[in-house]
Amino acid sequence: MQQIDGLNGRVADAPSDNWVYRILPPWLWPYAQLARWDRPIGWQLLMWPCFWSATLAANAAIEPRVFSGALLLYHLFLYFIGSVAMRGAGCTYNDLVDHEIDTQVARTRSRPLPSGRVTRRQAKIFIALQALVGLFVLLQFNWFAVLLGVLSLGVVALYPFAKRFTDWPQFFLGLAFSWGALMGWAGIFGSLSFSAVLLYLASVVWTIGYDTIYAHQDKEDDELIGVRSTARLFGERTRLALVGLYGLTLVLMFLSFALAGVGLLAFIGLLIAAGMFAWQIRTLDINDGAQCLALFKSNTRVGLIIFLGLFVSLLFAIP
Repeated sequence: MQQIDGLNGRVADAPSDNWVYRILPPWLWPYAQLARWDRPIGWQLLMWPCFWSATLAANAAIEPRVFSGALLLYHLFLYFIGSVAMRGAGCTYNDLVDHEIDTQVARTRSRPLPSGRVTRRQAKIFIALQALVGLFVLLQFNWFAVLLGVLSLGVVALYPFAKRFTDWPQFFLGLAFSWGALMGWAGIFGSLSFSAVLLYLASVVWTIGYDTIYAHQDKEDDELIGVRSTARLFGERTRLALVGLYGLTLVLMFLSFALAGVGLLAFIGLLIAAGMFAWQIRTLDINDGAQCLALFKSNTRVGLIIFLGLFVSLLFAIP
């Protein structure tokens, strides 16, 4: 099984020169592939809403001063570890649910479960280990944030099944992947606000946008096996849909930032992100799978720019 499709233990939809294959022993490769350690874009996109929310809350918390710079940096570190762990657990769970589907899709049949390099029992044990890391991270926060984090599990559990009953599985992915937009605020204030909710909604819409681009890679296979997606739903109207989705993302973020009272530099970051969205829409060729993947991955730079805007705004606002 290690030689499936001539990949020598790699998977077809990830770089074969990744650090995973240079550093880890071969027996660990299937687990790294289940957790997508060879594809960091996933945990990055999960992490950015956490970073935005925590930094937005820090901006709002300057008066009254309920945070310190050290606390914010500690929280950002926790969100990094938690994003890697929970994205890995979520991907492993998703692969278990999609085991049979993945065997029918060219891009995914070389993954550890459909290729037989990992058993379902081993995958379940690996989920538990990653979840324990996520639980340890979650318990570092206040009890409101802990409860909020636990509530996210219901959405996470539902997402892999969404493609079977709706044309909008990307909406359910957004609900799960954007949860950090609530967590960051709750981690500092021990409560939620309208600003945090608007940031969450913005992140949900952003996720629908970038994952629609991603889903265009699989639309032919998805149609053959009956898997639904916004890529299939929008089809040739994808560019127009992205104008609406990314436009709504920016409006919701603008309102969130305004309610939190952030400085001008945060809005400048948002303006740069708007330009990056416009570039994605202008460049997009929905029939070029490699380009769709590259545009999808470019969203981590969007996340970084928005975070840097908030962070630099905070630095200038601290007395």
